[in-house]
Amino acid sequence: MTNNVLNDATDQVKKLRRSRSDKMIAGVCGGVAKMIGVDAAILRIILVAATLLGFGTGAILYVAAWILMPEEDAAV
Repeated sequence: MTNNVLNDATDQVKKLRRSRSDKMIAGVCGGVAKMIGVDAAILRIILVAATLLGFGTGAILYVAAWILMPEEDAAV
């Protein structure tokens, strides 16, 4: 019985993964948008604004997320 409870809880946890389907470059914005439940276009606009207004900070964060975030599993 404990295994069933643990498996159910694990299935409900949202995992941060790069998107395979909703991506422009690497799928970082698509993955984050899927996890927090917003449109990826909004996050892309915010990222561009952060890059332009923050002296490249948005681009550095994007590259770091690209390297650190695993890609989501392939759909079977």
